[in-house]
Amino acid sequence: MGDESQAGLFRVPEILELHAEDPFFELAQEINSVIARRAHELFEAGGLTPGRDREDWLRAESEILLRVPVEVTETEDHFTVRAEVAGFTDMDIAVRVADRSLCITGRREGVWAQTEGQTIFSERRASEIFRVVDLPAAVDAGNVNASLTDGVLEITVAKIGMGKKVPVRTQATAA
Repeated sequence: MGDESQAGLFRVPEILELHAEDPFFELAQEINSVIARRAHELFEAGGLTPGRDREDWLRAESEILLRVPVEVTETEDHFTVRAEVAGFTDMDIAVRVADRSLCITGRREGVWAQTEGQTIFSERRASEIFRVVDLPAAVDAGNVNASLTDGVLEITVAKIGMGKKVPVRTQATAA
């Protein structure tokens, strides 16, 4: 019985699939296009050798998108999503909320100032975030709070239809 109660505490995350009617589909298509262009550049740079498409894609994705770890906690009336976004400012990040999902996007440009000497090699690229989090219940897109502190983005979004708990009273029956 102990194993059953332990197993009930954890949720298995669902695989999120975006469809054309989803609010974040357009954003996902834009990111996908950028990754596809970079993967093709890597394919060309590798001598157009077939059979490396997966490696080229994964390398392109890792060059363009930062992996953003998230933690989602749930209470009776809201969800709290915490995402590690070190190096981003509140001006770099956008949060969008839809019916049962939340999307974190961000973009920052790397800027280095050179004070002495001549640059002989430089790697500068934009760091982007695109993370969609599927939530297990409908949320109120009008009731969202987000704050950024010490590289951690904390987003709190209220659940829909989760008002105050009303105690249920039982009436004693006459015997």
